Amino acid sequence: MKARKRSKLSGIPKGFVALCVLPALGGVLLFLIYPTVTAIMMSFTNASSLAAGTWDFVSLDNYIRMFTNDPQFITALRNTAQLLAVVPAVTIFLALVFAYGLTQAKLKEKGVYRVLFFLPNILSLVVVAVVFSALFHPRSTGPINMFIGIVDLDAVPWLGDPTWAIWAITIVMVWQAVGYYMVLLIAAIDGISKDIFEAADIDGASAPAKFFRITVPMLLDNIGITYVLALAGTMSISFILGNIMTNFGPGTATLVLPGHMHRMAFGPAASFGYAMAIMVFTLGMALVFAFVSRRLTARRAGMFGG
Repeated sequence: MKARKRSKLSGIPKGFVALCVLPALGGVLLFLIYPTVTAIMMSFTNASSLAAGTWDFVSLDNYIRMFTNDPQFITALRNTAQLLAVVPAVTIFLALVFAYGLTQAKLKEKGVYRVLFFLPNILSLVVVAVVFSALFHPRSTGPINMFIGIVDLDAVPWLGDPTWAIWAITIVMVWQAVGYYMVLLIAAIDGISKDIFEAADIDGASAPAKFFRITVPMLLDNIGITYVLALAGTMSISFILGNIMTNFGPGTATLVLPGHMHRMAFGPAASFGYAMAIMVFTLGMALVFAFVSRRLTARRAGMFGG
């Protein structure tokens, strides 16, 4: 019988390994597991604040209140669902197009273009929000409206209009994130054998044909992973941009679930237990979106042999 190969870690004391893992495990328990479990428990109470002395168990009242006695929650849910449906899909598609273009095009300045595309992602979101608040100024003196006026089109109210405000924030979110996912997808495209593209060139395949019939099918698993990351990013970025650019207005036009949760937790009429119920619902919603997207892309990747 062949002797089993000894693991490289077989000579290291198990106590030392446990000691190395313990800080990371402690961090996960302290900053992830414990807050999540606490939030879930508090979502079934009527706690008015985190420091409230007494909490009463109210069963599912907070969750029932969301759909029966809170119009702002319904608005926030609709806005969040719209952003989750639009922003990740548009961002990943544009990132994939740009990644494909930069990897296939014969450009000497590829590195420069990669840096330029990635640059918005390293900027502070506060800075991005302030700059685009000025660019999307609703009056005709706003830079974007001034450009629109040059081509003889009417000025768009942008952040001052309930219909346009959510789309203005959508544009900013896509602009800020597309470079990050482009870099991830460039690494994935570089992993595809060049022989495949060369064979397609010999067969006379056009650039769109190579994109949709070779690149996309072979990257479905990578696309699924980046899509899940984009979903998580959309949740967090929507809160920051909506809070700074419009204060979740006009009215509640750009109110999202994290913003509504924040208002319920720290606003004048604070209801921390209800805020935690919104947080738990938001977490569950994000997990469902992520699970469905991964299942769809994984299934299609299997169909294409990915």
